[in-house]
Amino acid sequence: MKTRTLGRNGPQVSALGFGCMGLSFAYGQGLERPAAVALIRDAIERGVTLFDTAEAYGTLNEQMLGEAVAPFRDKVVIATKFGFKDGNAQAGVDSSPANIRKVAEQSLRNLGTERIDLFYQHRVDPSVPMEDVAGTVRDLIAEGKVGHFGLSEAGVDSIRRAHAVQPVAALQSEYSLWWRAPEQDVLPVCEELGIGFVPFSPLGRGFLTGKIDASTTFESGDFRANNPRFSVEARTANQQLVDQITQIAEARKATPAQIALAWLLSRKPWIVPIPGTTKLHRLEENLGSVELDLSGDELARIGEALEQIQIVGDRYPADLAARVGR
Repeated sequence: MKTRTLGRNGPQVSALGFGCMGLSFAYGQGLERPAAVALIRDAIERGVTLFDTAEAYGTLNEQMLGEAVAPFRDKVVIATKFGFKDGNAQAGVDSSPANIRKVAEQSLRNLGTERIDLFYQHRVDPSVPMEDVAGTVRDLIAEGKVGHFGLSEAGVDSIRRAHAVQPVAALQSEYSLWWRAPEQDVLPVCEELGIGFVPFSPLGRGFLTGKIDASTTFESGDFRANNPRFSVEARTANQQLVDQITQIAEARKATPAQIALAWLLSRKPWIVPIPGTTKLHRLEENLGSVELDLSGDELARIGEALEQIQIVGDRYPADLAARVGR
């Protein structure tokens, strides 16, 4: 497995990480605990060293990850997140120093570890100065409970203010062939400050795999059912992007998912996508992208398609969209 470094002084991790959210949260029926533990260990055996969870994904999510990595603890990097009231994203944000410390202790217990390698603020809390947030994590680092500080979906001003107090090792935000907003100002500031970038939903919440189309139905509990970008109209319009990626994939004897991930990996050497899955064959498919180097002609073709295709549908409902980029 190729490796990359998050931040100038951040952890070295596998070029592709693993997002744990979907194992038990947000996408309908998840995996039973033994199956989730086994899949995480399958990923470790194949060289994955960065695993991402969060308080907001539920106690079970952190516990499954902790159990899975316990025999390999010093070989992996555990990332988790704080920042919602009682760990409930629907209840609003809470990055008060007291809550940050409370979540840190809960996550350490759930993960069965003495340190959180990468501790993200899940969403910026406008009521708490960023300096106080960064200062609290700085203190946790000094105490040995946290290794590195991260931000998720933060705007440029918040990134700069946080970094001035405690160096930010990584910024996590959505980034993919169908959501490229970070290119405008977030990626440049990350490059300037030496901050790693961790794209979540690098496969467009599954759409870029080519396995979802206008006829797909989502099970109960799958948040895509109410996501504007997954309306039937949006899926119909956005299919043309998948068609273009599929043509390139077929020519390379690869899959659309591998092309989408390889494109992200080609953008910057400090970008580490974290696709998630509940299936071993999808894990192996995703990992195949690390060895797929796109040619200049292929990258140019993808660039031309992106210029010509207008992606339809907001990526979040209005209430969730209001929490990002602050």
